Amino acid sequence: MRPRIGSVLSTFIVLTASAIGGVAFLYPFFRPPVQQTVSFNAHGEDALYLFLLITLSGLGAVLADLTWGRMSSQRTAVLGVLAALGAALRLIPGPGGFSALFFLPILAGYVYGPGFGFLLGTFTLIASALVTGGIGPWLPYQMLAAAWVGALAGVWGYVVRGLQGVRYPPSRWEVVGLAVWGGVLGLFYGAVMNLWFWPYVFQPQHAHMYWQPGLSWKETLLRYGVFYLTTSLWWDMGRAAGNFLLILTVGRPVLRALYRFHARSVLDVWSAEDSLVAESQERPVEL
Repeated sequence: MRPRIGSVLSTFIVLTASAIGGVAFLYPFFRPPVQQTVSFNAHGEDALYLFLLITLSGLGAVLADLTWGRMSSQRTAVLGVLAALGAALRLIPGPGGFSALFFLPILAGYVYGPGFGFLLGTFTLIASALVTGGIGPWLPYQMLAAAWVGALAGVWGYVVRGLQGVRYPPSRWEVVGLAVWGGVLGLFYGAVMNLWFWPYVFQPQHAHMYWQPGLSWKETLLRYGVFYLTTSLWWDMGRAAGNFLLILTVGRPVLRALYRFHARSVLDVWSAEDSLVAESQERPVEL
């Protein structure tokens, strides 16, 4: 019963943080900024609060699952190590929007599930910001977008295992499918991150691709589509191609290692639960 309570509480915390993050991305469209200026001024008034909320929510989800759920200390250690490795991978240079940072959240989310992917994406961005000095009002929005990338990789893992079951070692076609999904998630990250600043920017000479208060949602989507295709798609293609190639070339051995660690952590938790049950059954009843 305790593992179920912990898992439910952890999932609730993650979903709540994700919902609040979605509101943070979208509220400027319903409560327009006083003045549309430049992107680095975007969300300057709320970024710190959102950063604290997401960080504390992530820590709370880990604590809840570690205390009452199925997250073993070994699995928590894996989360920390992968976040540190992901931060180091961000230092690898590449063309356009390429970043090796997304490699581990995608693969670990695929193996461990959406909740783990969400947490790994969050903590990887925190660690990488500390390493690279990339701290600013954009950081909590990067954390959310990366967390959603990890979570969606976990959803893809559920879909694949639901269709074919768990295969170890993972087949080549499974890796190819994940590589394609990783490319899609690279585009997704860029499309989401643009919303961090887009409502705050307006250039009269290019008014057809910028948002203004009073536009209908259809016109808003049309203008954003033009903006994305004109300014962002080519950059995001570098990230998508990088995700695809990394997963395709080195994803299979990493998936094998993650599956092994995952199996060990599950067995450790089950063994601990069995010991507690046996101990409670053997304990004499005091009258």
